Amino acid sequence: MHLPSALVAASALIASCAGHSMLAKPASRGNVEWWGTCAAGAGCKGPCDSPKASSPFNSIYNPKTYVQRGQELDVEWNRLNHPGGFVRLAMVPFDQSDDWASFNDNILKYTCYETNCGPANSSDTIFGHLNGPGSSPCTSTVTIPKNIPDNTAVTLQWIWYGGGIYYGQVDTSFGEYYGCSDMIVVGGPTSDEKPAPVFQGGDITYPNSGVCKYWGSNKVGDCNFGDRKPSPVDGDLLSQSLEPCMRGPEQKGTPFGMGSGSSSPDTSSEPASDSAAQDSSVAESPAAPVASETPAAPETPATPVAPATSEVPVTSDYSVVPEVTNVPEASVPEATNAPAVTSVPETTNAPVTPATSDYVVSSESKCLARPSPI
Repeated sequence: MHLPSALVAASALIASCAGHSMLAKPASRGNVEWWGTCAAGAGCKGPCDSPKASSPFNSIYNPKTYVQRGQELDVEWNRLNHPGGFVRLAMVPFDQSDDWASFNDNILKYTCYETNCGPANSSDTIFGHLNGPGSSPCTSTVTIPKNIPDNTAVTLQWIWYGGGIYYGQVDTSFGEYYGCSDMIVVGGPTSDEKPAPVFQGGDITYPNSGVCKYWGSNKVGDCNFGDRKPSPVDGDLLSQSLEPCMRGPEQKGTPFGMGSGSSSPDTSSEPASDSAAQDSSVAESPAAPVASETPAAPETPATPVAPATSEVPVTSDYSVVPEVTNVPEASVPEATNAPAVTSVPETTNAPVTPATSDYVVSSESKCLARPSPI
């Protein structure tokens, strides 16, 4: 059976016009330039969706979120019509949140992008098995480290990478997407031990397994596009992004450094014309043990080659996290009175540093309003 070309084109547009993702819960910093999202292919290079100087956390009018050590914090993002990939979660002191190396050295968790979400219609196979459109929320949790001192402002980083199917092209992968959320740690059990990163596998395609479905690369930094930015051309939506990052088949595997790699029907993975990197595939392992190494911050070469992402040992001691200096002592409750909930509005005793810009944060896909196809 052959579908009319117009129908195929329309389906491809529907499934790929919302070609982006963002941290929805806890609320991300957001940004104005990219309509709340931060896509490497559009020129937003992380490690957060906006720098710490522009974070709403600095505003006296922004309610603060308080969390406790050992708390299981809910994390949520919307699928936004795209399948596959990994999510990486890391946490650093707020004053280190512009530093890629700091996040790479304080990774808490990896999980699949489609943890408990999937296409709206599981029988729609136009882009492959369970690869159809659908924007249901995807969720996970992350444990707040026990080695963070009281009254410390921290930043949770969220990265989506290895997602697939750019503008209906089933053999393409997206660039990386970044989001950050700021909060204050107060109370809870303490420990001097720095937590090691963990991997929670299993997604809509490979449930109850130690793998995730993904496209392109399983390593953070391979699809950051270095220091390159797009050169938009009037009337050409695709020129507003450097994507796709890579060309190659759908794969399954573990995050780089957390297992034995990946496998696919065809293990070749060649860069697209604007590709930033190339991924090597090896045999799949059903287990995903915690590794002692994590990828380093992506470098930014001037030529279209893969950003360097060499591994760096996890050696920093999170116990030396400095207490936030821009939060007056009186504005943060003592550890013994820490709230038991994840978020507590606080609008009168917040830090006095003024916000430097307005923010637009939206968890919904608004294709026609966006200047970019991603």
